Amino acid sequence: MSFLIPDAMAASPEAAAGGGYGSIILLLAFVAIFYFLLWRPQSKRAKEHRELVSNLTKEDEVVTSGGLTGKITDVADDFITLAIADNVEIKVQKSAISTILPKGTL
Repeated sequence: MSFLIPDAMAASPEAAAGGGYGSIILLLAFVAIFYFLLWRPQSKRAKEHRELVSNLTKEDEVVTSGGLTGKITDVADDFITLAIADNVEIKVQKSAISTILPKGTL
């Protein structure tokens, strides 16, 4: 029956491994893709948020990550006091601030 189907020839171990260089190049390509598509943009966003939080000052109008808008009335080390309505103030962690609004928005 072997005259209809040729016998399978096993590849040598060197040919099956690709010589080693192909797998190293593939690994480096994956690392480069992850760096440029995931790590670098994420670290850039984190750096921008750290700068935003460190530059918060009194009278800034901000939006929290929960959607609350208000004016900063006091800035402490880790917390800020946010006036969200007349005679209503809340304490919020600085890291919860997502954006600073232009002056006069509220």
